Amino acid sequence: MSRRPVTVAASVLTVLALGAVSACSGNSGSTTASRGSGGTPTVKLMVGGIDKQIYLPYQLAQNLGFYKKYGVDVQLSTEQDGGVGAEEAMASGQVDMAGAWYSHTIEFQAKGKAVEDVVQLSGAPGEREMCAKKSGVTSGADFKGKTLGVTDLGSGTDTLTQFLAAKKGVKTSQFHRIGVGAGSTAIAALQNGKVDCVMTTQPTVAAIQKKGVGTSAIDLATTRGATAAMGGAYPAASVLARTDWVNAHKDTVQKVVDALVATMHWINTHSAADIADKLPASFVSNQLVTKADYISALTEDKGQFLPDGIMPAGGPKTSLATEQLVGSVKGSVDLSKTFTNEFALQANRTEGFKTTTTPAGPTG
Repeated sequence: MSRRPVTVAASVLTVLALGAVSACSGNSGSTTASRGSGGTPTVKLMVGGIDKQIYLPYQLAQNLGFYKKYGVDVQLSTEQDGGVGAEEAMASGQVDMAGAWYSHTIEFQAKGKAVEDVVQLSGAPGEREMCAKKSGVTSGADFKGKTLGVTDLGSGTDTLTQFLAAKKGVKTSQFHRIGVGAGSTAIAALQNGKVDCVMTTQPTVAAIQKKGVGTSAIDLATTRGATAAMGGAYPAASVLARTDWVNAHKDTVQKVVDALVATMHWINTHSAADIADKLPASFVSNQLVTKADYISALTEDKGQFLPDGIMPAGGPKTSLATEQLVGSVKGSVDLSKTFTNEFALQANRTEGFKTTTTPAGPTG
């Protein structure tokens, strides 16, 4: 059950593929962070689509120099379409950490694997249900009889699509789901009438709007929108690691979290234009969008990012309810073992940042 959006810029894919290969090679089964010059720990972190807006904090932290500032060498890579998922690479030891959705921790526990979320970056999936005007879709209640595009079957967008329908009493058997990827393939599916709607993220959303082939019918891109549609904050982008690895490398984990909490605070206190200026040019201007489009989209959806890296109250329960309703997870789950606020709280104390997120308790 992947939560990995497919990257959208072909030029970015080519460049990042090399980074992903080099980051993973020779590290299969690794359980320890290596030490670079001067004893600086090196951490390999794979992101589930590093050029997607929903995952921008990982690269932004690098470009702001925050990993270096807090004493850790973070080697970023991105998963590739059709390749091993970031969360799977982390679970198998190919990389130390994954930039992926929190919900994977619940799925891993259901499979008997201990994985935890050490810092929460967003309180919403960052997705929007983009629908053709003639579709008549305004909520999950309208999915009946429709063909809906998702990143791929079994992906996070697939789970969310089924959940939105189930919340409105529409059974999965009453509509059709097909994988359309993201970026140009998702746009083409909507434009050519292959699907009535597609669930996708920025900058694909902005490209669909610019081409006039679809509009946002359901907002899961902001914390407010996700709460309205799903009944509570839905924690998405995060940093995941195996619990045994976390316990063996707490100092290193703290450094990574310090850097990312500082990044979230920076995002909260800077404009979308400021953020775009600090990201790679290929992320913000490509075959889908101009830099102006990217900034406009980020301004609209910037509300998904949490300012302090803390798992929001009720978030884990919302995520678990989603998994259970669509049948992805059966049986009991100990939510207290799927996340920790320990590192984020310490990071905020260290820097004197004011926390505004009400933290989830031990049971979510």
